[in-house]
Amino acid sequence: MIKKLTAVLPDLTPWRSSRDFRLLWVQGLVTYLGSVMALIALPLQIKELTGSPLAVGAMGAVELVPLVVFGLYGGALADAVDRRKVIVLTEAGLGLLAAVLLLNALLPHPMLWPLYVVAASVAALAGLQRPALDSLLARIVPHEQLPAAAALNALRWQAGAIGGPALAGLVVAYAGNVPAYATTVVCFLASVLMCRRLSPVPPVEHAAKPSLRGIAEGARYAWSRPVLLGTYAVDLAAMFFAFPNTIFPFLADELDADWALGLMYSAGAVGSLLLSLTSGWVSRTRRHGLLVVFGAAGWGLAMAAAGWTSNVWLVLVFLGLAGAGDMLSGLGRSTIWNQTIPDRLRGRLAGIEVLSYSVGPQLGQVRAGAMAGWTGARPAIWTGGLACVAAVGLLAAALPNLISYDARTDEDARRRADESAGSASDREDTAIAPESENTGA
Repeated sequence: MIKKLTAVLPDLTPWRSSRDFRLLWVQGLVTYLGSVMALIALPLQIKELTGSPLAVGAMGAVELVPLVVFGLYGGALADAVDRRKVIVLTEAGLGLLAAVLLLNALLPHPMLWPLYVVAASVAALAGLQRPALDSLLARIVPHEQLPAAAALNALRWQAGAIGGPALAGLVVAYAGNVPAYATTVVCFLASVLMCRRLSPVPPVEHAAKPSLRGIAEGARYAWSRPVLLGTYAVDLAAMFFAFPNTIFPFLADELDADWALGLMYSAGAVGSLLLSLTSGWVSRTRRHGLLVVFGAAGWGLAMAAAGWTSNVWLVLVFLGLAGAGDMLSGLGRSTIWNQTIPDRLRGRLAGIEVLSYSVGPQLGQVRAGAMAGWTGARPAIWTGGLACVAAVGLLAAALPNLISYDARTDEDARRRADESAGSASDREDTAIAPESENTGA
């Protein structure tokens, strides 16, 4: 019984074997707590200052372009410099921006324009930082432990996504914006101190300087690899057709269940968390392309069911199943990227992933909102879910290499595994050599 339970529970090997992974895991949780405090306080402060839904919605508009532009540049930067330095400097910059929010909130009459400037600046720094973070995993975790590390990172995110907003909501509601922003500043200060303890992660030898040519090289590499192209395309299709978060308030109205709105937003994270808590089997999986396709199709099918049913409790169950499907697809994508992309291009490919990560949900919310205005919330959700399933099926048929991907036989994955084994051997030789010399003396 214990053996069966161990096989299902998350594999903790990366946590035990890598000091840097432990640091990043804890640092990420602390950063998320601080970020979510500001994420909830900032739009509420704009609402308090303006009383305008349009003014609150404009925050998303000022964030999108900096996130995309600096995400692409951040990918090239991550391949050209020490990724640890990028993480430390951007984390410090985010802490300074939190301090600006705090100082503005302490004014007798807080100003509106700094809130938009900070929102755009945060998006820019997040775009610079994310490729460095995403491309760091394969440098600090052994190749064979990458699926387990992806599952543990997902578990960290889900724990924060469930508990963080609830805690932040209480702080903002009962203590106000100032304590929320102060907590954000403290969290980023602690995060910077942890990031400084990470081992240096220098670029590969003869790394190219950040440039448009370098970004184009990363795009050409992704285009030349049907497996990678499939992961991006499937994610974009799933988010475009079946990301209805923006119309959840209208769905709650149609179901006469305003009390369930918060549960709708958190149900997906709960489903993702349950999958992560039973992710021990992921370490033994080699067909990660199937995870990408089946997970995305499951996300769409569950969303279709959530839009079709009129029972609010079933809606919440299906939203939870959708979250589990999205997490399954995400684990497959993350593992394929880390198993196949060469280190010299890993930052640039992570920058392209930022593009798909940001554009897909944004366009999906536009699609869902426009459709809901025409047909109502429920039809907008279930038709989008079915369209997602159809799109994923067409992409799987058009990109058979994604379905057939196997970490044991894929040329890129085997090449990365050999390189990882060689790097580990070199590190062991370096560690043993001084001891041998001392013994000989």
